Amino acid sequence: MTGVLTLPTSSADSSQAGSLTDLEAYVQADGRAERVKQVRAKIDELGVQYIYYQFISITGKIVGKGVPAHHWETTANGGIQLVYGATVNLALDRQQQYLGYGPESAELVAIPDVDTFCQLPWDKRVARVYCVCFRNREEEQAPGAYLTSDCRGNLMRIHDAFQQKHGLQLRHGCEPEMMWLKKGPDGKPDGGVTKPNCYHIDQFEELRPVFLRVIEYSRAMGLDMIQGDHEDAPGQLELNFMYDDALRTCDRLTTYRQICAQVAREFNLIACFMSKPFLGVSASGCHHNLSLWRGGETTVETFGLEQLLGMEGNYTYSKGGENTFLPVKGESVRMPGPVGLNCIGGVIEHLGALTAVGCSTVNSYRRLWDAGFWAPVYSDWGYQNRTGGLRLAAPVRFEYRAVDSKVYPYLMASAMLKAFDDGLSRELDPGEPEQRNIYEAMDAGKQTKKLPMSLGEALDRLAEDEVIQSAMPGEMYRLYEEYKRDEWIRFLATTSDWDTENYMNCLP
Repeated sequence: MTGVLTLPTSSADSSQAGSLTDLEAYVQADGRAERVKQVRAKIDELGVQYIYYQFISITGKIVGKGVPAHHWETTANGGIQLVYGATVNLALDRQQQYLGYGPESAELVAIPDVDTFCQLPWDKRVARVYCVCFRNREEEQAPGAYLTSDCRGNLMRIHDAFQQKHGLQLRHGCEPEMMWLKKGPDGKPDGGVTKPNCYHIDQFEELRPVFLRVIEYSRAMGLDMIQGDHEDAPGQLELNFMYDDALRTCDRLTTYRQICAQVAREFNLIACFMSKPFLGVSASGCHHNLSLWRGGETTVETFGLEQLLGMEGNYTYSKGGENTFLPVKGESVRMPGPVGLNCIGGVIEHLGALTAVGCSTVNSYRRLWDAGFWAPVYSDWGYQNRTGGLRLAAPVRFEYRAVDSKVYPYLMASAMLKAFDDGLSRELDPGEPEQRNIYEAMDAGKQTKKLPMSLGEALDRLAEDEVIQSAMPGEMYRLYEEYKRDEWIRFLATTSDWDTENYMNCLP
C-alpha cells in the first residue's frame, strides 16, 4: 500500500468503549507526525502555496477541496469535511432525489495520506494529496469509523486482510487505452486527432508533443513510464507504466487520468476515457495484468530526476520476492502453479459479477457488441487467447480483459482480491485452457458462457454474487447498485438518435 502505515481493524463504536476511533488511530499512527513535518519541509522547499485534498468517488471521479498550504499541519490532522454524498458525485436520480445520501446526512472527514503528497508539475504553486475518509466525529453510531463508501480506503483494508490471510501481495499493471479527440467550434468532440492505424509510427509521431508532455508530467509524479504505441482507433494511444502494489497502481492510474486531462487543456484537445465513442473501430480497454507475490522489498525510483516533487511514497515500488504464479518445476512451463490456477478459477467463477465492475457503464457494452475487435465476450481462458475474459499472457501473470477505460480502479482491484481469495480458499479449478479461437471452438460444439452483455444484466449477476459484493463492504454495495441501476434505467427511458432514425418515418 502507499506509504508505510498499517491500518487497524475498524473499531466501529470504539469511542464509546473508551478506545481510539479509526480516525484517531489513523492520525496517531506511529511515525505519522514525523512525516507530517517532512511534508512541511517539502512544501517550503518547493514553494507550494495551495494543496488539493482529494479522494475518489464510487465512479472514479477525483473529488475534494483545496486549502492554502500554510494550513497544512491543521488540515493534516483535522482533515477536510465534505457531505457523504460527495462519494456518490452528489448525483440525482430520475426523481431528482440525491442518490445514496440525503441532505440530512452528516459530513465525512477526509484525512491526508501524507505519503502521497506531490507537487503538480504543470503548476508548481499547487500540490495534491490523497485522503482516507472517515465517518463524522459526532455521529451517534460509529463516530470516526472508516467510511465504507470510500473505495480507496476499502482497497487498503481489503488488501491488508488478504495479505494477513494468505501472506501474498497483489501486484498489477494496467494498459490504459484512451483517445485524443479534436474540439469542434462548439467545443464538442470532432473526431480523433489521428487516423485509426494500429502501431503506425507516423500516427504516433503526430501525437508526439502530446504524449511527451504526458510522459514528462507522469515521471515527475512517480510513474515509471515503460512503453507506448498508437492503437487502432482515431487518436487512440496506450502509454504504459510499471506494475506495482495494487494501491499504488490504482493511485497512479488516477493520477495518469488527471495528467491527461491537464495536457488536453494545454493542447485544446479532449482526453477521452469513454470506452466506445466510435463504432466500427476498436474501443478503449484497460487490461489488468495480475500476479501474487510473497516477500520482496520496496525501493525508491527517482528516474534521474534532479528533485522529487513530493514524498518518497510516490516514487516507491515493490521489487523482488517470489511470484507465486510461477509454473511448478518439472511441469509445463506454460501452466501457472497451483496459486495461479486457483486464482484463475476464482475469476472464472465470478466473471459475471466482475463484469459489473470492469465494464461499469452503458457504453462499456458497445465494446462487447461491436464484433470483430477482439472484445472479451466469453467466460473462458487460454494461452495468448484474446477471445476470452482471461488471457494467460505469460506463466507469471494473467491478463484480465473484461475491463475498459472507464474502470473504477480501486473497486476493480478489491473485486479481484475477493475473487482470488475465493479461488484460493476453495481451491477452484479453472478447467483446461482453451487453445483455439473461442468463436471457432463454439462452431465445433464447445459450450461456453457469455459475459453479461448489458449493464443491467451485469448488475443482476452482481446482485447474485455475495463474494464480489464483499468487495463493496458496508454502504458501498448499496450505493453502487443504486447509482448504476439508476444509470441503466435512465438509459432505457431515453429517446436517442437511433430511435429517431429507425422509427420517425416508419409509417405510413
